[in-house]
Amino acid sequence: MMDRPHPDRVRTSALDFWLARSAVACVAALQLLVVNDLSLGPRWLAPTLELALLVPLSAATAWNQGRARRATTDAHWAEVHRHHRLIRRMALFMTALVTVTNTAALAALVHALLNGKAAGGPTLLIDALNIWGTNVVIFALWFWTTDRGGAALRGHPSARDPDFLFPQMTLPQQDAAAPFVPGFVDYLFLAFTNATAFSPTDTLPLTPCAKLLMMAEALISLLTVALVAARAVNILA
Repeated sequence: MMDRPHPDRVRTSALDFWLARSAVACVAALQLLVVNDLSLGPRWLAPTLELALLVPLSAATAWNQGRARRATTDAHWAEVHRHHRLIRRMALFMTALVTVTNTAALAALVHALLNGKAAGGPTLLIDALNIWGTNVVIFALWFWTTDRGGAALRGHPSARDPDFLFPQMTLPQQDAAAPFVPGFVDYLFLAFTNATAFSPTDTLPLTPCAKLLMMAEALISLLTVALVAARAVNILA
C-alpha cells in the first residue's frame, strides 16, 4: 500500500531560512566594518569563509525543502530527514565559526584596552557596538538552529521537547492542532533581550543547552558593555 504524504514533517516555508541567510550576511558585513585590527588573520578571511559556507548551505536547504514538498512515502521522508541532519551540522559549524571570530575580536579589544594600546574613544565605541550587535545576531542563529532539532523540524508533531518556553506557548486558547512555532524573528528578539538584560525576560530556557547558550551570550554582552563601551565613554568624557 502506498504511504500517504506527511506535509507536516518538515517546515518548507522559505521566509525563516531567508532571514537566517540574511543574518549571516549581516554578520559578515559587520566584521568588515570593524575599525581596529581585531580579526583573526586578514580582515576579509572570516567573512569570506562564512559566505563560502552560506552559498552551498542555502542551495542544499532549498533543494531539501523541494524534496520535502514532493515526498510521498516513508522512504522519501527518511532521505529528507537524513539530508536535513547533514545540513544542520553544516549550519552549526558555520554558526560556531562566526562565534569564534566575534569572540576573538572581543578578546583582542579587551587585550588592547588592558595594555593601553586601544585606539581613540570614538573608534573603540564603534567597535564595541559592532561586536555587541554581531553577538546578538550570532546567538539568534544559535537559538534558531538548536531549538527542537532545528528550524525544519520544529513544527513536526514528534519533534523533541522545546528548548525555550515562549509566552505564546502558555496561552490557554492555543490550538492543539496548530501549536505556536517560533520563527527567526522570535529568536532574534530573545537574543536581543538577553543581551540587554543579561537574563531571560519573557522567554525561558528549559534545557541545559539553552541555558548555556544564554549564559554565553550574556557574558559576552556584559564584557562588551561593561569593559569596552564603558571605557570608551570615559575616554570621550
